[in-house]
Parts: sequence; C-alpha cells; structure tokens
Amino acid sequence: MTRAPKQKGALKRRVLKTVKWLSILGVVGLLLAAGGFYYLYTVTDIPDANEDFEAQTSFVYYAGGTEEIGSYATQNRVPVAFEEIPQELRDAVVAAENRTFWTDSGIDPKGIARAFLNNATGESTQGASTITQQYVKVLYLTQERSYTRKVKEAILSLKVARQQSKTEILTNYLNTIYFGRGAYGVQAAAQAYFTKDVGDLTLRESAVLASVLNNPTNLDPDNGRDARQELKGRYDYVLESMAELDMVEPAAAEKALKRLPTFPEIDAESTYGGQKGHVLTLVRSELRRLGYSDEEIDGGGLEVTTTLTPQAMKAAEDGVLAAKPEGFGDEQLHIAVASVEPGTGALRGFYGGQDYLQSQLNWAVEGGMVGSTFKPFALATAIQQGYSIRDSFEGNSPYEFPDGLQVRNEGVGPDGLGNDYGSSVDGVYAMEQSINTAFVDMSASMDDGPAKIYETAEKMGVPPPEADQEYPGIPRTSVDLSPEDTLITLGRARISPINMANSYATIANGGERADVHLIEKVVSPTGDDYEWDGPTRRALDEDIAADVSYTMEQTVLEGTGATASNLGRPAAGKTGTATNDDDEVSSAWFVGFTPQLSTAVMYVRGDGDDQLDGWLPSYFGSDYPTDTWLAVMQPLMEGREVEELADPVYVDGDAPDGQEDYVPPSTEAPEPAPTQPQPQPSRTPSAQPTPTEEPTPTEEPTPTEEPTPTEPTDDPTILPPPPPEEPTPSPTPSQGGSRGASPSPAADTGPAERRTTATSTPVMAARSPWTTGWLWPW
Repeated sequence: MTRAPKQKGALKRRVLKTVKWLSILGVVGLLLAAGGFYYLYTVTDIPDANEDFEAQTSFVYYAGGTEEIGSYATQNRVPVAFEEIPQELRDAVVAAENRTFWTDSGIDPKGIARAFLNNATGESTQGASTITQQYVKVLYLTQERSYTRKVKEAILSLKVARQQSKTEILTNYLNTIYFGRGAYGVQAAAQAYFTKDVGDLTLRESAVLASVLNNPTNLDPDNGRDARQELKGRYDYVLESMAELDMVEPAAAEKALKRLPTFPEIDAESTYGGQKGHVLTLVRSELRRLGYSDEEIDGGGLEVTTTLTPQAMKAAEDGVLAAKPEGFGDEQLHIAVASVEPGTGALRGFYGGQDYLQSQLNWAVEGGMVGSTFKPFALATAIQQGYSIRDSFEGNSPYEFPDGLQVRNEGVGPDGLGNDYGSSVDGVYAMEQSINTAFVDMSASMDDGPAKIYETAEKMGVPPPEADQEYPGIPRTSVDLSPEDTLITLGRARISPINMANSYATIANGGERADVHLIEKVVSPTGDDYEWDGPTRRALDEDIAADVSYTMEQTVLEGTGATASNLGRPAAGKTGTATNDDDEVSSAWFVGFTPQLSTAVMYVRGDGDDQLDGWLPSYFGSDYPTDTWLAVMQPLMEGREVEELADPVYVDGDAPDGQEDYVPPSTEAPEPAPTQPQPQPSRTPSAQPTPTEEPTPTEEPTPTEEPTPTEPTDDPTILPPPPPEEPTPSPTPSQGGSRGASPSPAADTGPAERRTTATSTPVMAARSPWTTGWLWPW
C-alpha cells in the first residue's frame, strides 16, 4: 500500500523525460530541415525555361513501332499581354486555383505538409500547389512524380516569387498552363472552347476556363453528360468564390450561376478524319486508363506503339464497304468490326463506323445487344456442369417456365408457337440451328444456370457491369448483363464487338484467355515507360473449349453461319440477332474465328436500338453480318498457313436425373401451318424505306446466286406468328418500313433441307420479368 505512490512518481518522471527528449529531437529535426532547405535554396539556381515544353508532340504507331498512325496536337499557344486578359478571367483563375495568390510567398506550407502526410499514409503522390508552384512545374520541371521534384518545386517557387512580380507570374502562368483540347494558355483556350479571342470572353466563359484547369479531361463539356455535370459543379464553385472575394457583384454572379454558357460546335482537326480519329481517341482513352494525363499525351513527347496493323485496319474498312447494302449511308446504319488475335489478346484491327469528323461514336466500343452470339457461353457452362454436346435438350416450342414465362423458337410451326425441332435435340444441332428452347432448357437444367453462365462469360472475356481489374476489356464494362437474368443465354446483354471477338478468341485458343489490349508499349522522355506484359489464364478446360469450338464449326458447315464456310479454311462462329423494347429487330451479328484470328461484326441503326426489320433489305445475322465477316477475313487469311480447329472430345459428366438420351432430329421439313400466309423474305423488301438524310437506294441488292436445295440459303419461307394482341397501325416507310409488309422476325438461317417453313428465329411468347422488353435473340 505504501509503495504505490513511489511507483506512480517514477512513471511520471519517465514520461516527462521521454517527452523532453522527443521535444529536443523534434526541435533539432526542424532546425536541420530548415538548415537543409536554406542550403538548397542558396545553391539552387533558376534553370532555363524547359525547351522541350513547347515542342513535345506525342506520336502513335502501328504494331512494330515504325509506321505512324497519327499524332496528337503540338502545343497550341499564343502568348498575350496582361492587359489583354480580361479582369474577370484573371480573378476567376485566382479564385479557383489560389485565393491567397496576391499575398502569399509563392508556396503553401500547409498544403505541402498535407501532401507529404497524404503520401506518407499511402495516398497518391500529390501536392496542393499555388499558382506560382504550378507555373514553375510547367516551365522549369518535368511531370515526374517524386518528393525530390516537389522540394525543388518549392525552392524554385520561392526564388521566382522574389524575382518576378505577381503580375508577371500570373501573366506567364495564364500563357503556359494547359486548358485541355491541346490548348496551352488563355488565348488558345478561348479559341478552343468558344472560337473567340481572350479579350472577348464573358463572365460565364471566363468561369468555364478557370474551372477546366482543375481537370481538363473530366470537365470538358464535349466529353458527355457526366463531364458537363462535373463542369457545372466546378463552375458554381468558381463563381461563388469570386463573389465571396468581392471580385464580382453578387447579382452578376447569381445571374451567371443559372446556366453554363453556350458552347459552339468545334470542327475536329482534319488529321482525325475517317477511322484515324477513332483510333487516336481510343488510344487516348487507353493511355488515360494506364495513368497518363492529357497534358502528357498532348505535350509529353510520348511514343505509343499499338497492337493495330495497317492490314487489319484496311481489311475491316474495305470489308464493310464491300458487303454493306447499297444505298444505306452510315449516318443511320452503323457497322462495327473488331479483330483480336487468339493467344495474345492483341486488337489487330477495327472499324468504328461513321467518319470521326461526322460522329465521334465508335461502335466497335459502344456495342449492342448480342442475341444468340451469347449461346456458346451457355454451352461451355453446361459441359462444365456434366453435360455433353451429345446430351439432349428440348427442341419443341414453346418452352414454359413455372411462372408462366414462355420462350419459343423462330417461325410459326404447326401450333403457331414457333418451330418444333423435336423433344430431344443434342448440343451440336441446337447450336447449328440456334434453337432457343434447347438453350433455355439447358440453362434451366443447370445448377444455378444463369449465374454460372455469367461467370463463364466473364472468364472468357466479357467484362462485368462494373469495372473489375480481374475481368478487363475494351470498354471495361458491359450493359444489361446480370447473373439473375433467367434468359441470359438468349443475349440481352450489350457487349462491344471488341470484347465479343476476344471472348471467342478464348475458344480459339483452347480455353486460354488473354486480356484484349490496344497499347503494346509507351516510351516517355521522362523514363516513365510502359510495356504490355499481360499473362494468359485458363478460362475453360481445353477439352471443353474443343467441344464448344466443334459445335460452332458445325454452325459454319451445316447451320446458320454457312456463308462463312466460303472462307475456304476451317472456321467456327455464331450468328445473332436481338430486338428492342418495341419488339423490333435492333441488332444483327456474326462472330467467328480461325485459329489465327477472331472477328466480330455488328449491324445496328440510329442510336443502336432502332428498327432493322422492314428497313434493311435483310436483318438476318446470317446475311450482311456474315457477308461482312467473310469480306474482312478473306484478305487477312490470304497467304497464311491453313490451320485446323480442335477436334471434338465429347466431354461427358453426370447429367441431371431425367436427362433423356439423344434422339437424332428428323430431317423432314415440318408441315407449314395451314391457316397462315407464307410471305417470302428476301433482300428486296416490298416497301423499301428512304433513310432520312441519306441517298435513296437506286438499286435493290439481291443475292447473286440462287442456292441449290442441298446448300444453305438465307432466303427461307417464313410464316409470321399470330399477333399476341390487337394489331397496331404499321409505321410508314419514312418511319422505318412497315412490319405488316415484312416477314416475321427471323434469322440465323440454316441448311435448306432442314428448314422449309422457317429458320432459327428466337421468339418470346411472354415478357420476361427480368427484362424491359421482348427478346428475339437469334
């Protein structure tokens, strides 16, 4: 009891002693730091202005790094005097970037301390810079991210603040800083954003230029709705800051806050014409993803080597022009192509659609609903769960779920609910003819089928709805892809042609997936280089990939992709078609591969969801998309060694109880419904629409050869299904053609001997609770 006070006293003395020595060490540390900083200050001279700063253009090259694709704008700079810069613009920049500019010493000690603390705790290398510091960094230093550079930046800022007046510093800063769009300095920025001289800028326009300095990419209103919304938030902050600092009358600020200024249309540089603009824009997007800023891209002297080849880019464009229907301009009809190399994931070529100067939408990236091209993912998943491509599935129509949802095959059939292929069709025949009911039966028979199909698609190359580093792609996300979608196998998801080509490349490569990529190497003057070294990883067992490949090879030889067999070498593929919420055909696809190359082709219209049936001469995936695929692949395969596709292994596990043995389907054609009319679809519609603002077709495209009874044909007899409800008025030709004058939606046509009443057109007889519209994913 009597010893406790002594122990407490001893502890207190030890604590005080520790605090004393820590304080001494802290003071010594501060003195040493101050002494070191002073020493560096005395020995550091202001260097010459960065000579490279004004001429470091970045170049983009084809694969190999020798043939140039294009370059990003050299630094666009027109210096102006302080008096030529409106007072409102000067004030806006100070309010936005450095409120204490007119009174500080050129550095912000609190900001520097905060930056060092953030960096020490694992945050990104950063520093809250004053206007003087930003000016010094741009004019005298590099974009290197390091503590050494930040210390040097602080020292030079103090020296510059002592040698130059605040007016000189602000003028130089406003003439050198990057505003985006390749514009350095306020005069170039005024022209780039508003096509006027800096002296003519309004308060609203000045606030915009002061705002975009914070992030020229994310705040550029031309970069979409999200960028415009972010700009409005920053714009409001700038105006409110100006009002708080008495730089502008409150009434003027309140009026300007109501809206952003009007942004005039800016003509793109002619060097971006044709597909080149799509290439340079996609390269820029991928460079940003790798961590390069727009300032580095436009003025950092980067040398970027892509995976693209001039041969594949030319083949994509020439193939589209050769196979597309005559008389349909690309303002409404959007055709996309992407070719990916199996085993490496290298994007070798693509076609993004309309001339970049007319439209900046790259449809090889935008994508659309993929329809039946999603079915190979379902078959691969089924084999993983113990099924075999010899196992049988429901081929009769309709297929009804317990909740009453019905899915039917294409055409009409004897009962008016889609073609019947037999109650026992194997996986090969189901893929050949794109039989909806068989694939829905397959998915429903699996253990947690939709979710497992979703996982398989991700592993093979389809990005998830939210970006995930484990499942990258170009772009990094897919739309309307859900593991809870009961009808996922029918292809409601919207996926880019680039990612579809890479997913099929996984099959071509024996189930080994390589991430698709566009940039092979980046060389930077600062040494901040990059080189692709992405590994491959197994997505499917090799034997499973072989069996899936075999069914797709039979689809080309015997089924809906028969046109692709004219390539004259082993090829595999799948056709696909899908519909929009109005039950109109809105996309048509063919994705196929040889062992050396995987290519996806997509046809869409308008905003990607507009009607194709009744507007195009044919909306079948087996028609124009497959023709285009053939036209693209023929020159790319010319001179290459003929390689065989994998032989089937017939992987077989334990199928669920009740799985029936396979019974070969009858080769006899089903009897047509006696009460239904039998219109004959062809490439020449009965009511040809005149696309808005496009030349009227002067010659109806027709097949060059009539198919023989023993060869595949894309001109079957199709019976329209009975309407599910009261008929509605048909649209006029100017609205996209009359559905009443057109055949019932059908596609993925197969061999003539197996289809006389219809071909493989997937149809839903009821709306899915997981979808917002009807699906026809053939």
